[in-house]
Amino acid sequence: MRNYTAIVERCTETGLFTGFIPGFPGAHTQGETMDELHQNLQEVIEMLLEDGEPVMEAEYIGTQNIVVA
Repeated sequence: MRNYTAIVERCTETGLFTGFIPGFPGAHTQGETMDELHQNLQEVIEMLLEDGEPVMEAEYIGTQNIVVA
């Protein structure tokens, strides 16, 4: 079992949730709900892994909170 971290955003125009796996080429999708997005991300990752283990282009480190006065 492999673990991947997804970045999730919500489009203000469409209301859709979008998600991608940092550094994993092609691992991105969208959904109307968080559950749908989760399922879609799983399907995309499984499909991409059929071609073999990806060469990750980046490593997810974390987030930072930036305060601007």
